[in-house]
Amino acid sequence: MNFLRGVMGGQAAGPQPSGADTIQKLCDRVASSTLLEDRRDAVRALKSLSKKYRMEVGTQAMDHLINILQTDRSDSEILGYALDTLYNLICNDEEEEQDESEDAVTHIPVSGKRKNASAPDETAQKQADDLGAQFTEMFIQDPEHVTLLLTLLEDFDFHVRWPGVKLLTALLKNQGVQLQGIILVSPMGVSRLMDLLADSREVIRNDGLLLLQQLTKSNAAIQKIVAFENAFERLLDIITEEGSSDGGIVVEDCLLLLLNLLKNNSSNQNFFKEGSYIQRMKPWFEVGDDNSGWSAQKVTNLHLMLQLVRVMVSPVNSPGATASCQRSMYQCGLLQQLCTILMATGVPADILTETINTVSEVIRGSQINQDYFASVNAPSNPPRPAIVVLLMSMVNERQPFVLRCAVLYCFQCFLYKNQKGQGEIVATLLPSTIDANSISAGQLLCGGLFSADSLSNWCAAVALAHALQDNLTQKEQLLRVQLATSLGKPPVSLLQQCTNILSQGSKVQTRVGLLMLLCTWINNCPIAVTHFLHNQENVPFLTAQISENLGEDERLVQGLCALLLGICIYYNDNSLENYTKEKLKQLIEKRIGKENFVEKLGFITKHELYSRAAQKPQPVFPSPEQMLFDHEFTKLVKELEGVITKAVHKSSEEEKKEEEVKKTLEQHDNIVTQYKELIREQDAQIQELKEQVSTMSAQNEQMQTSLTQQLSQIQQHKDQYNILKLKLGKDNHSQSNSQGDGSQMNGLQMEEVTQLRAELEELRMQHTLLQTQLGDKDTLINSLRSEPSKTAEGSAAESDNSELLKELEALRSQVQSQSAEINQMRTEREELLRRAEAASSEAAPCSDSSLDAQKMAELESRLAAQTNETERLKAEAKSLSQSRLELEQQLASATSTVAILQTEKAKLQTEVQESKKEQDDLLMLLADQDQKIHSLKQKLKDLGETVDDEDDLDTRDQTDDDYEEEEDED
Repeated sequence: MNFLRGVMGGQAAGPQPSGADTIQKLCDRVASSTLLEDRRDAVRALKSLSKKYRMEVGTQAMDHLINILQTDRSDSEILGYALDTLYNLICNDEEEEQDESEDAVTHIPVSGKRKNASAPDETAQKQADDLGAQFTEMFIQDPEHVTLLLTLLEDFDFHVRWPGVKLLTALLKNQGVQLQGIILVSPMGVSRLMDLLADSREVIRNDGLLLLQQLTKSNAAIQKIVAFENAFERLLDIITEEGSSDGGIVVEDCLLLLLNLLKNNSSNQNFFKEGSYIQRMKPWFEVGDDNSGWSAQKVTNLHLMLQLVRVMVSPVNSPGATASCQRSMYQCGLLQQLCTILMATGVPADILTETINTVSEVIRGSQINQDYFASVNAPSNPPRPAIVVLLMSMVNERQPFVLRCAVLYCFQCFLYKNQKGQGEIVATLLPSTIDANSISAGQLLCGGLFSADSLSNWCAAVALAHALQDNLTQKEQLLRVQLATSLGKPPVSLLQQCTNILSQGSKVQTRVGLLMLLCTWINNCPIAVTHFLHNQENVPFLTAQISENLGEDERLVQGLCALLLGICIYYNDNSLENYTKEKLKQLIEKRIGKENFVEKLGFITKHELYSRAAQKPQPVFPSPEQMLFDHEFTKLVKELEGVITKAVHKSSEEEKKEEEVKKTLEQHDNIVTQYKELIREQDAQIQELKEQVSTMSAQNEQMQTSLTQQLSQIQQHKDQYNILKLKLGKDNHSQSNSQGDGSQMNGLQMEEVTQLRAELEELRMQHTLLQTQLGDKDTLINSLRSEPSKTAEGSAAESDNSELLKELEALRSQVQSQSAEINQMRTEREELLRRAEAASSEAAPCSDSSLDAQKMAELESRLAAQTNETERLKAEAKSLSQSRLELEQQLASATSTVAILQTEKAKLQTEVQESKKEQDDLLMLLADQDQKIHSLKQKLKDLGETVDDEDDLDTRDQTDDDYEEEEDED
């Protein structure tokens, strides 16, 4: 601070330092100072000077400020000052922002004041823009600087995040393409920027919206990333929170960002539709009944919302995607809401115009939406169709030009690929359907076609041409229309009246409209061509128009007359002798000349307004005078220009060959059409049979269900009947039932006693078998005991012992199962006794009431016999239990015997191992002895002693014999 006071403060004597010198000293202070406070004060001073001395601060302090961002990450205050200074250097906005904190240099001696930024001259503004672009280039020269800035945006501190957002927005405004490329390759770059929308501080969130607007301009890759970062959900939530169409500038920013994400981006459009976000757009257009108060912001918001709807259903999108969005808008009620605005009162003119254009594209080519639009009525008395109300505006010259163009576009979209709608419009012109008490669409079109306003003539002619587009039936139907011109004169056809107006030399716009209508009408319709040629004045008029040398404005009319005459040649069926194809071509060659005819025909496509109209379906013209071409008509011209040129130059022989080929193709087409109709009929029959099968299947299922219910009801009735029958039997025959119950109980007890006897016999047999097996095992054990010393039979004894153990285990399990059976038998016997006692207790009252003494005695004797049998069974069970205990004891003794045998066997095996070891040692000693004897003999031989070989041989034989004996003993 002392340094700053010395440099910029006080009333010291001597010359005052210039701004550049002050900035240089501040930069040196930023670079060399070791105290954070000194650097912070210097950066704050640079921030204050950055607006007035933009060039000096930018050229001298840029690197120092970037270094501060890299090194002083821990201090949010100095980071904020540095970011604000960089923003002042790079930003080219005219308005100056107020400093948020007190400047450290409030007494800098400078001459003059900054000019008012609200009205800068163009040169100064251009210089400022160039300066901002230069500083932006310096900053992004190293992509790491942008990455550093993206990292700083993760800091939640307000003094860092907000200036960082503003700085990045300014960079994108100056060098958008370069910044987009750097951010796109930066890890998590777009995700960090998307986090700004979730910031709880509105100023950061709102500036984040502006940043994303700049980021997503004309970059499909970034648009996709932003969309898949849940941008649609967040933006729609913000729009709802801010009040939708009644919201402020924040809603406008959200809508602009949505337009950036969706326009010309089919992937995002599909994601928007699949995410059911179209349904969330419907509440935007609930404007209410009171439409008197429309603020400028509300008009802007609603205008952008309508544009957003149009982006989803634009004709430039793929047909499948557009059709899918149109269905969604009808299903969720968005189209109905737009039609409500269309028919509401008090809606501003620009909103009404944009709503008409939006409804046009929502219904264009969608049959279900077109049918709904045809059913919409205006809230008038009596109610009128919305189409009629709109056509009234189109042919009314007092209505705004843009509104009339929008109505024409709406009518064109209503009839686009809609033969049903075309038929309804043409039907209002036919004599049998005209209603004198109401105004129809046909009457309005005819009124506009022949009114004094040339724009109404053109609009009505184009609208009527769209009612005939690609519809041969309606072209023929329109030939029936008759018009009453004046009293006392016969009516004339609509076709003839159009040619009459042409011959009267009206305005160019009117004649162009009528010629487009006539060309569309007679195109691909030989009957209409015949009607047109039947009037003897039409062909001379056309040839006269084409052959004259007129001005620039009339050349377009000449080209359209040539097109009309060419259609009369190409689609001529030669039914009129005076105007066959050959005669018309001869007439052209004599009166006009083929080359001149083709040249005049080419004037159409060379016209500037032709190219503009061919670009998109919507009629957009800067002024009514330039409204000359229709989009669909440009397609017709492109299709016919080549074929008419060929037709004019062809000879009669070529035409005959072509006619033959054409007839062959027509026959082939007729055969294909017949087969198609046959297939269609079969498909219809199959579909009908499928429907019948499905209906019968449903009826069968219903009958099966009904049958199941009836069967269950019958079963319930049977059960109820049986219960009632049992109850009735008890009431009527209680005595006999009691006797029967007693005898039944006795019979049951006898059956159980018989079963118990059989089980006892089976147990006895099993017991005998077990005793026999146990005796066999005892014999085997005794035999094993008698021969424990035989080594050769050790392995056999071991296997027998293992088998013995297995058999003993099986015997033990059998004994345990037998014990379980005995216990079960005991339980059953006790149950039998209980039942017998119960039977005796039940029999007692019966005997008291109904049995005589003899029957009672017989029952008691039976019970006594059963009691004796039970006692006998008890005794047998007790004996079996004792036998089981004896078997268990024998098994235990056998187990102990096996253990003893195993011990003895282990001892024998140990002794065998020891004897084998001793034999091995003895063999080793004998080998050593032989070796010593051999060595001694060798020494004796070396010393010259005679060694007896026989003795040596006998000794060796004796040794071998001894060795064999020892092996035998072992």
